[in-house]
Amino acid sequence: MIKRVVLGALFGALTVLGTGCGDECVDQFDCRDKGAAPAGQEWICNADNKCELQKLVFPPEEDAGTEVDAGTEVDAGTEVDAGTEVDAGTEDAGTEVDAGTDAGMNVAKGGACTASAECMAGLRCEAATCQSLLIAVTGNDGGTRALVTEYDVPGMTSLSADGVASAYPRFGPDGAQVAFVQGDVTAAAGELAVRPVPLTAAAPTVLTTGTASSSTRIRYMEWEPGNLITWVRGSTGISTIAATGGSPTQATVNGTFPDLAPNGTDYAYSAAGNGIYVSTGGGVPAPLAGSPTSGEQPHYNRTTSQLLFLANPDNLTVTFGTDTTPVLRLYSLPVTGGGTPALLADRTSDSATGGTVDSYIANPNWAPDGSWVAYVRAYYQNINGAATLCGNTGATLCGTTPGNVIFLQRVNTTTGAADGAPVKLADNATLPSFSPDGQLVAYVFGGALYVQPIDPATGQPTGTLIQHPKDTYTVLTNEGDDYRPRWQPR
Repeated sequence: MIKRVVLGALFGALTVLGTGCGDECVDQFDCRDKGAAPAGQEWICNADNKCELQKLVFPPEEDAGTEVDAGTEVDAGTEVDAGTEVDAGTEDAGTEVDAGTDAGMNVAKGGACTASAECMAGLRCEAATCQSLLIAVTGNDGGTRALVTEYDVPGMTSLSADGVASAYPRFGPDGAQVAFVQGDVTAAAGELAVRPVPLTAAAPTVLTTGTASSSTRIRYMEWEPGNLITWVRGSTGISTIAATGGSPTQATVNGTFPDLAPNGTDYAYSAAGNGIYVSTGGGVPAPLAGSPTSGEQPHYNRTTSQLLFLANPDNLTVTFGTDTTPVLRLYSLPVTGGGTPALLADRTSDSATGGTVDSYIANPNWAPDGSWVAYVRAYYQNINGAATLCGNTGATLCGTTPGNVIFLQRVNTTTGAADGAPVKLADNATLPSFSPDGQLVAYVFGGALYVQPIDPATGQPTGTLIQHPKDTYTVLTNEGDDYRPRWQPR
């Protein structure tokens, strides 16, 4: 079985390790007594439980290698149902994005409104005023925490009570609730809970537990735009539950990376070794015509019929330490009718003395209207098949090439093909996520959340880069798309 590269396994960063006699640390927070790290570096707790300096490089994480399903068996007739969906200076947050380029999007933050379409980019109509959209992430303050924050105001709030672990926050389709896993988030005892937003003092409502849904942990969870909350049972198999509670329903026997279509009923997922499956109108999932059996991590946008996914059709792999990872490319393909996948971002290989500097694609995400896709290109040194991510010790062939770079690629909304050259958004960053109006991109850099306004016509960064300082919480990335920032719907 091919395993994914996991940052914690390779570098010991952001990983909670077992404690032993004489250990200097169990996580990076134990290294705070070392004082401030030099510019461009940070203190980490390495695999030997010792504090050491490391460059601020956060490779993209996919955490997809735990699929073990055969990928063909499904439970017929079960719907994943539901509802309708009607280069700037760095500055700490609090700045308002003066977008408003779309007709009607002209009411500033705090202004009166009757609908979110009246509000400027990054805002939604809440209690008759335009207010900042929330972003949900998973962070760490010595324990794992599901967090929400206004996109433009620093200060994150934990969804779980003090001392209670939580992870994987996901907004509901109307943006008025957020779901997350709390308790033992890495085991079957974890609870799937919901809270209203804006947050109230009321305790979270627990809907179910991993134990109640096949005795496996809850992960790869999704909610918006459906009314049912959807998740993967441990490493494979998809379940759902109503946002009001009740008994969990098994939607598929196998598969992972579920994603919901704009109608909230159709869904796609990937099954190890069998590629992308799609369920339409509540029907039995079937392979997406034309998609390769190596396809994984499907994503719908909110407008076009194109499905985004990663694949490795020629089975090229590379080894990082003891882990073997596929060298993935990025494609789009119509959900209806299938066809020939359109290549949006290919792998690369550049010669260097003694080896090559190569790259693969990870962590893709659509703009809501399907006009842009964001992705991470991960660069690594390759010497006779042995790989080291650029920016890390030993990657001498890379020179100044960063370990990972976020790019934006314009996409033809009719054909799904790439339109023009990719636009660089950020070096050494990962997990890009478009706002629901398509005018802001959130991502994680150095354990902190950033939000970059973009020009929707050109994809170029514009306005003021908003930074959420890494003080109480470090934003996590080591579970890939499960940790991608999620935006509150408008």
